[in-house]
Amino acid sequence: MKSRYLRPEDIRRLESFAFAPKILAEGYLAGKHQSRRQGSSTEFRDHRPYCPGDDVRDLDWRVLARTDRPYLRTFEVETNTDCHVFLDCSASMGFGETVRKLDYASFFVAALCYLVVKNRDLVSLQLFDEDIRAFFPPGGTFRHLQQILTTLEKNEPGKQTRLGHALQRAAPLLRRRGTLIILSDFWGPPGEIFEALNPYLHQGNQIHLLHLMDREELNLTKDGTVAFVDLETRERLVTHTAEVMEGYRKGVEAHIESMRHLAARRGITYRLAMTHQPFWDLFDGLIG
Repeated sequence: MKSRYLRPEDIRRLESFAFAPKILAEGYLAGKHQSRRQGSSTEFRDHRPYCPGDDVRDLDWRVLARTDRPYLRTFEVETNTDCHVFLDCSASMGFGETVRKLDYASFFVAALCYLVVKNRDLVSLQLFDEDIRAFFPPGGTFRHLQQILTTLEKNEPGKQTRLGHALQRAAPLLRRRGTLIILSDFWGPPGEIFEALNPYLHQGNQIHLLHLMDREELNLTKDGTVAFVDLETRERLVTHTAEVMEGYRKGVEAHIESMRHLAARRGITYRLAMTHQPFWDLFDGLIG
């Protein structure tokens, strides 16, 4: 399995994860459901064709001997709720001094999806900017994973951010509750974002917000007269950083604090993710 965002060294590191993702571990989410999945249950359901990357231990050797075609036995098994990943692909996610926020997030998404599929759970992915750009319904095969990886490779920053609108449009597509992991720079009114999250909370979903920022966005480290360009509206502002530094920092800090406060009030996990730090750090708190 080759991918720009899931390198051989990443797979080797993920293979060393000897524990299940905490986000999908038994008892972490409220409720479990019955699903037609391959597994070790005694209630046989049907067969499906073998796909590269599937566990060969689930092959039906009798069918293989009879037809010379590999098929897997699938069973009715009790599994945990789905993992739903939302990835912001708006124009502002194209910013980055050393790595674009979108690339940083894509490395994490690829690793997370691999880990979920490896754990025999289901993962969905939605790419959004001002609307839903791509949607992969919950799946648990390596073919499903490869489709996700291919889409991530072709993905580029798009239009303006409208996370609230995208969340409202996505709600009917997610038929089962699960864990929502949203990766975004969250440039938008926090009140609108959390209002759009309320239906997911009422449905019983567990929500994790990963707030992506480049350290240049946080600190405005450049000195002197600088031309700032809004990546989404293309508005241009030329100013001396010394004149706007204090007000800018206070505004960013207030925005982060508002996100953190509103998340805590609703029982939502919030984390500031700086792109100069290893994306592996984002797994802290999600696995255990």
